[in-house]
Amino acid sequence: MTLQASFSLQGHNPDVLTCIANLSNDEVFTPPEFSNQMLDTLEQAWAESNAGASIWTDPTVTFLDPFTKSGVFLREITRRLTDGLAAQFPDLEERVDHILTKQVFGIGITQLTALLARRSVYCSKDARGKHSVAKSFDRDWGNIWFERTEHTWTGRKKERRANPLTGEEELVEQVGTGKCKFCGASEGEYSRDESLETHAYAFIHTNDIKARVNELFGADMQFDVIIGNPPYQLSDGGFGTSAAPIYQLFVERALDLDPRYGIFVTPSRWFAGGKGLDAYRERMLGDHRMHVIVDYPKLYEAFPGVKIRGGISYFLWDRDYDGPCTIQTMWDGAPVGEPVARYLDAFDVLVRWNAAIPILEKVRAKGESTLDARVSTGKPFGLRTFVHGADSDHGIADPVHLYGSRRTSWIDRSEITTNVPWIDEWKVLMTAVQGTSAAVETKFLSRPIVAAPGTACTETYLIAGHFASEVDAERLAALLTTRFVRFLVSLRKSTQHATRDVYAFVPDVPLDREWTDALLYERYGLDDQEIAFIESQVAEHDATLLDALESDDA
Repeated sequence: MTLQASFSLQGHNPDVLTCIANLSNDEVFTPPEFSNQMLDTLEQAWAESNAGASIWTDPTVTFLDPFTKSGVFLREITRRLTDGLAAQFPDLEERVDHILTKQVFGIGITQLTALLARRSVYCSKDARGKHSVAKSFDRDWGNIWFERTEHTWTGRKKERRANPLTGEEELVEQVGTGKCKFCGASEGEYSRDESLETHAYAFIHTNDIKARVNELFGADMQFDVIIGNPPYQLSDGGFGTSAAPIYQLFVERALDLDPRYGIFVTPSRWFAGGKGLDAYRERMLGDHRMHVIVDYPKLYEAFPGVKIRGGISYFLWDRDYDGPCTIQTMWDGAPVGEPVARYLDAFDVLVRWNAAIPILEKVRAKGESTLDARVSTGKPFGLRTFVHGADSDHGIADPVHLYGSRRTSWIDRSEITTNVPWIDEWKVLMTAVQGTSAAVETKFLSRPIVAAPGTACTETYLIAGHFASEVDAERLAALLTTRFVRFLVSLRKSTQHATRDVYAFVPDVPLDREWTDALLYERYGLDDQEIAFIESQVAEHDATLLDALESDDA
């Protein structure tokens, strides 16, 4: 096949990169259409800053995908440059060779993805091979680098053992109990022999990313654009399938390279939650170089078949920009309303819906305290989820009725050591995990359970409030079922976890009446359009369902 044909046929044959399966929910291939939407955003920003010039007509601009998998970003960049540089390099072979050797660079995340990316970009897994469309490389990996990297284990547990030679007791590290000091990976999960991938990504396993990148490519590298879709998480050795996000580490390292533009697609959980993401969220919300965010809240929409709770988004970071960030929400392939430019640090979380901002501002204008101060932390009575008591109170000296996962049981009061006075009060219980596997969440909170004196609960629940009177408990429960309250919760709830933090936008209104949506709308002066938006986002609770006991813990 000629060089001309290899490029021209892309528009006529099925694109293999639309057909390959994802490595996992943590290492997701970016669909070509989605990658091109990101490149369109980059193109527009470049034109705005360069008197309308096209980035694809500049033969000096350099691009790096430091977490390349299928090579789709590098391939699409090459395709656009091939069209844009035609006038400056009339000879196609010379033009493509210039682009691939001088402008386009990548770092594979695994041996497999590096080979796949080279095949996508060079038309050969060997950049010097006879089928490669690059003609002047002196190395088989071209500009798409990969070498096996090892984790650096630290923090291993130690135990006392007798030295077999001396008999003296000494502290010995327990192999397999450490974590990687760079990415937090569990040694027990990722300490592997050479036949398996370590998932120790070179880009984040370094203390000096600039020096490391220069070492990889054998030159003093400065990239104008860094783009890509980093791995999302790794097992951290916690209980069950516990995993910690790592995408923020890739983004931070990329921005440390000081590109002209950075454009990345990641899970949107960092907007309002995520394990260990507080510092990252604070950094990103306070960075006025964040120029554009395009958000896909609907499960499966951006990456079909991939369950990423909270949705995904991509953002454009612009080194020379200082101002509000333009936010656009996408739903079923179409923009939701007009994009809105706003400063991200107006709140401690990123409120993803532009239409929610005026509602939230009306609520906050009253200066009321918020409900998170009333809601308990996790394990309100110090009891783990797996704690279950007897089926009846028979034979228990001082029985307490225990609300647990899926059922109630009975335990002795002596087994409870935390918040003991609450046992004898009226309580409102809310599940600590609420959500389903549906593509669209519409409830956001379970139905409250009003628990009488003589009760307690495991960490399956939080205590939303505890009272001397049943009336107050019933009124708080009614408040928590309103669409208004659940809407405010939704602005901070990016996953199934409904911790006390998700209640931080909810005003702690006086419990002097039974609050309804109509009364709350009136209290905060919401107009018809704002009410319609709330009710488009939040469904009524079905009063016949005890979904507090039917929360999906997956």
